[in-house]
Amino acid sequence: MYLQGKYYHVYNRGCNRLPVFFSDENYRFLIRKFNDTIEKYDIEISAYCLMPNHYHLLVRQNSDILISKWLKTVFNGYSQAINKQENRKGTIFEGRARNKEITNESHLMHLIRYIHYNPVQSGIVTKAEEWEFSDYSDWIGIRKNILFNHRLLKQYFDNHVNYKRFFGDYEDSQKITTEFRDIFFDAD
Repeated sequence: MYLQGKYYHVYNRGCNRLPVFFSDENYRFLIRKFNDTIEKYDIEISAYCLMPNHYHLLVRQNSDILISKWLKTVFNGYSQAINKQENRKGTIFEGRARNKEITNESHLMHLIRYIHYNPVQSGIVTKAEEWEFSDYSDWIGIRKNILFNHRLLKQYFDNHVNYKRFFGDYEDSQKITTEFRDIFFDAD
């Protein structure tokens, strides 16, 4: 259940862990769908990373319109487009998106880093800013994406430099710890 004013880690992966993105344009198409719908559903995307076979979103529900309605609209449209493109039928994702409410500031800040570190941890890139389909580059101030929301950057880090330093501490000290997996994900 989603509640107004709360932050959630929303994530899903491809059915059987198969790819959900088949070209760079697929990533861009989904980001456009996010951008085209967030105002209507009054959703705030605070951090995101789209990976070849899964995605991570940090979203905030700003009204009584449920995040689940937004997700259904966005991902049903995305799935239909991919099925048409790939000349296939059926589900692309492994069921409905999962979510975990973020209950305190420490978890919120660490989740942002976790989301941004995902492409590095998976070995797709060596530096987070090399991955185009995340908002990390917006967080550190080297790109200005329309989708980027500055609320949390200003609230917790004050500026791009402080977030980059915070992120760098994560890279230096840990790759991903099991203690945070329980905070960020529902148990399988």
